[in-house]
Amino acid sequence: MMIHEPELRKLALAVIQVEGEAITALAERIDDDFISACRLMFNCKGRVVVTGMGKSGHIAGKIAATLASTGTPAFFVHPGEASHGDLGMITSQDVVLALSNSGETGEVITILPIIKRIGVPLIAMTGNRESTLAKFATAHIDVSVRQEACPLGLAPTSSTTAALVMGDALAVSLLEAKGFTRDDFALSHPGGSLGKRLLLMVSDIMHTGNEIPIVPETALITEALLEMTEKKMGMTVIVDRFGKSAGIFTDGDLRRFLEKSHDVHGTRIGEAMTRNFTSIDADILAAEAMQIMQQKKINALIVNDESHRPVGALSMHDLIHAGIV
Repeated sequence: MMIHEPELRKLALAVIQVEGEAITALAERIDDDFISACRLMFNCKGRVVVTGMGKSGHIAGKIAATLASTGTPAFFVHPGEASHGDLGMITSQDVVLALSNSGETGEVITILPIIKRIGVPLIAMTGNRESTLAKFATAHIDVSVRQEACPLGLAPTSSTTAALVMGDALAVSLLEAKGFTRDDFALSHPGGSLGKRLLLMVSDIMHTGNEIPIVPETALITEALLEMTEKKMGMTVIVDRFGKSAGIFTDGDLRRFLEKSHDVHGTRIGEAMTRNFTSIDADILAAEAMQIMQQKKINALIVNDESHRPVGALSMHDLIHAGIV
């Protein structure tokens, strides 16, 4: 069988058009039932239990994950497994969100009497207002579509897209209503790039102890170079006789020093160091340290304590390795 590119493009564009129309039609369904569903989920003292079978089950799992990551505790329960013990996961403090395009999915209908007995509110998301599930629900959200994008009219396409989008509408509406913030999002996504930017502190990734490049003011430049070479940070902090940071000496300082033909073997580092340098505190975000480096166009920072003593060192490489950049 031959593959004709023009026909493929035509079919793909048709799918996008049909599903786009299905999504646009949802705007008319943001009605009192949608608001009731939001209220039920907003006032839920337990968790939102999302269920669905087949393709609707996959969408239900995604909706549960989106709710959970945006401030509404939720989890997915397979309706088939629910009939064999998993209904015990549902408590009287929960709200159930059930998905079924037909509203007549056997595995979902089977557990409805138990949901009623437990006494939890039921939100139904179906494509049939007259279905058993829709009539049983405390609140029904209509996600019906004019047609599936599948040319055979069989594979769930537009219908699953509509359900997914309506699930996002619920999740984001609740997010706003609950005052969910970027910091809250980071707490539930500590492994993601946003989580790292909002949670990782300088103290979590800075070099400490013997890893900090340090030399006294009285050291020769050659000794400072040995320290810089050993610690591999492209700089060293210089401390005074009280152990406080007095200056910094970088690769750039060395190049400028050599341009003036100074003697690196006989000159004290205190004579060549940069006294006015940028330092940071350990309790700031690593992302803030990155911004400082970018603004100052530097590749490393000394971390000082309240007494201006060096307690750490941080390089751009450390930030890149931590996933901040």
